[in-house]
Amino acid sequence: MDVFFALAEPTRRSIIEMLAERGQLSATAIAGRFHSTPSAISQHLKVLREARLVSVEKRNQQRLYSLNTEAVKQLEDWARQMSARYDALEAMIDNNN
Repeated sequence: MDVFFALAEPTRRSIIEMLAERGQLSATAIAGRFHSTPSAISQHLKVLREARLVSVEKRNQQRLYSLNTEAVKQLEDWARQMSARYDALEAMIDNNN
């Protein structure tokens, strides 16, 4: 699953933000913060898992979700590289004008 596809949907971005702020949360706690059905949230969590943005731990009958910090760090590194490239391109354009 592509990370950018996973992050393209606002609900999934909200789930990522929620996990970043609050740490590990159960699927029930996550679903309780949205107006969507638990089934819809479960599908969003599945996409995030497949994109390796979140990890899940089964504890008894609960599923606890947390951010996959390594995947988030890789995304952050990519964004920094792209920002540097855009800055270089902007400087090149400014020098040609």
